Amino acid sequence: MKRSENPSTAKPTDPSRVQVSIVRAANYDAEEIREAVRRNIELIGGLEGLVKPGNRVFVKINHLPPASPPERGIITHPIFVEGVIGLLKEVGADITVGDDIESDPGDRFSISGFRQMCQRTGVRLVNLREGGFVAIEGKGRLLEPVYVSRIAVEADVIIDLPKLKTHSLTIFTGGIKNMYGTIPASLRHRYHRDFINVDDFNLMLTDVFAAVRPHLTIMDGIVAMEGEGPANGNLRQTNVILTSRDAVALDTVATSIIKLNSEDIGTIHYCNERGLGVGNLEAIEVTGESIRSVAVPDFQPPAASTRSLMTRMSKPLPSRILRFVTRQAVVRPRVVPSRCTACAECVKICPTGAATITCKTATIDKAKCIQCMCCQEVCRDNAIALHRSPVGSILSLLFNVVRRIVRR
Repeated sequence: MKRSENPSTAKPTDPSRVQVSIVRAANYDAEEIREAVRRNIELIGGLEGLVKPGNRVFVKINHLPPASPPERGIITHPIFVEGVIGLLKEVGADITVGDDIESDPGDRFSISGFRQMCQRTGVRLVNLREGGFVAIEGKGRLLEPVYVSRIAVEADVIIDLPKLKTHSLTIFTGGIKNMYGTIPASLRHRYHRDFINVDDFNLMLTDVFAAVRPHLTIMDGIVAMEGEGPANGNLRQTNVILTSRDAVALDTVATSIIKLNSEDIGTIHYCNERGLGVGNLEAIEVTGESIRSVAVPDFQPPAASTRSLMTRMSKPLPSRILRFVTRQAVVRPRVVPSRCTACAECVKICPTGAATITCKTATIDKAKCIQCMCCQEVCRDNAIALHRSPVGSILSLLFNVVRRIVRR
């Protein structure tokens, strides 16, 4: 299998530091994005050394199910992808855009606008399950083997296009987690059930990333999502595009911009620990805009970040108190009946059968719920809210006060 230079061996200007570029972009205009991404890539050494004429380039988008229009800020914006495609066509790349999506009736790629964009630009758009999956041996700690899209594996170059968003389970979703979409949906559902512990889930995500590492990651941070992402948070204009040959370093810089602690992001921690990328900000060279100039200090984190903060700050305490705080930090999904449309998306995705439809309203069985947040992730009606116990809410408030003091 022919491949371009591996992202872990790419040589930045300073050999001791990996590069991440930050460029401002205010609108979803294909030409503006094209030029902004051009500058992004030039700041980290240019595209010529990465993509050659005729190279098979797989562009991995974030097409979170169920399908939604780009204005909701849930998916990588198709116009953003169009800008990237424009650059790739300049060098004569053979381009395939795709993600693994549900095969329900109707064209979900049309709902998101990707079908129209790819027809307009003349590039292939694929549902990854159409190309099948192959077993990758020797890359996993929890998964062995790792089953990955054949289309991704056989590409000469993989370009990862994540969206800048929070996540109700993993706190942050970026370049690392976006590669989770290269494995079959059936396995993604199963892994939510098999890896209930958040640390194990993050370690599993790094197994997938180790098996299918992108050569270039370009983050759509023009409009981000804060709060309870990746689908039901609030949209936030952040006006940035981040680019790097190291997805781990890019995620590290992105979390710094929105004032999340990268130590709390399991995917960054485990990838850094395993040598899959650089998760230490001091070892990263930021080019273009500085982190400080584009930082969003009041960016709203998800409840999961408070859980992580509470656990981390309580570690020096006696084990009995630590266990108590950890229990109280748990966030549980709860249906808001007035918003529920009984669409049953939560029922389809729930890995334990905790979600059901009763009397035209979704319900969640607390005894079966494993807090994987899949139901909250797929709900497009914002009908699933996250709640803590009364004691947990008070502790969360106190720890958030500490967070705000630290941010200053």
